[in-house]
Amino acid sequence: MPEASQSAASGNKPFFSLAKPFGPEDEAGLRESLKRCSPSTFEAAVQYRKTGNPEHVPAVVIGVIERFVEPDLRMKLKDADDDLRLIEDLGVDSLTMMEIVILVEDVLQLTINNEELRNLRTVGDVKTFIDCKIRGLPLPKPTKFVPIERICAVMPIQPPFLFLNEASVSSTGANGKYRITGQEVFLQGHFKDNPVMPASIMLEAIGQLAVLFLLEGAPTEPGMVISPSTIFFAGCEGVRAHRVCRPGDLLTLSVKTKRMKMPLATFEGSIRVGQEKAVIAEEITLTFGYAAAAAAPAGEPGGLPHDPAAPAAPPLRVAING
Repeated sequence: MPEASQSAASGNKPFFSLAKPFGPEDEAGLRESLKRCSPSTFEAAVQYRKTGNPEHVPAVVIGVIERFVEPDLRMKLKDADDDLRLIEDLGVDSLTMMEIVILVEDVLQLTINNEELRNLRTVGDVKTFIDCKIRGLPLPKPTKFVPIERICAVMPIQPPFLFLNEASVSSTGANGKYRITGQEVFLQGHFKDNPVMPASIMLEAIGQLAVLFLLEGAPTEPGMVISPSTIFFAGCEGVRAHRVCRPGDLLTLSVKTKRMKMPLATFEGSIRVGQEKAVIAEEITLTFGYAAAAAAPAGEPGGLPHDPAAPAAPPLRVAING
């Protein structure tokens, strides 16, 4: 990787300034390397090479991946879904992944070790990995996929009040999906002859994804786990509904941690349908507590101890206050 020095950009936002100048010959070579990529990919690469600003890198990475993805799958990348799986959703095999890496190395002038590629499973993983490499930051833990079977096993919320079909958990948050089937019982009365998913239920779904992060991705103290029987809704702020959601819509949910110190965890969350915003929550706060991991009896869901005297944990209840 070329030597880089950190400098302050406008707005006091730091980025790395490449030491090597970028001249006409470099631009011609870059154009040749990216000749099968979109013009916007080339422009983003030029700006990165001239300024060293990492904000241009995601556009380069997406453009390079698009170059190697089958034409009928490229539309998926247009939704900017970081949770897209390289193999399952985009058909990127190991050989294609190597071609992507070689081109990214050439364009961004960095070196990637083959061993570092093992944990790159999603588009978001690739973008985060490249960004950390450029900035010299520690590489994050790989994304963990959570199928519906695992979700049902660990969550205190259960069907028919569970609004997650699949999810993935990283070190900083989680993403999930839920398709509105039209069979949800609350749609029978919300509204008459006009089924619309209640905004409060969509906020509930964001809260459920935050619960899943606490159980599957949150850091804990040594020898301890977060007990599902201790997780409850505490509050929400800055909630806005932007879109009506109806049967057939695929909801893409996202939560990111803002603050986490036992017994409180605060997240920012959102739901979108395609590229359209549906619900934004600036803050959702949950309470939680620890349990001793070693004390869990075999076969207990989530490997957690069960207290017969403890009251059953109700579903996470969230509502939008006017």
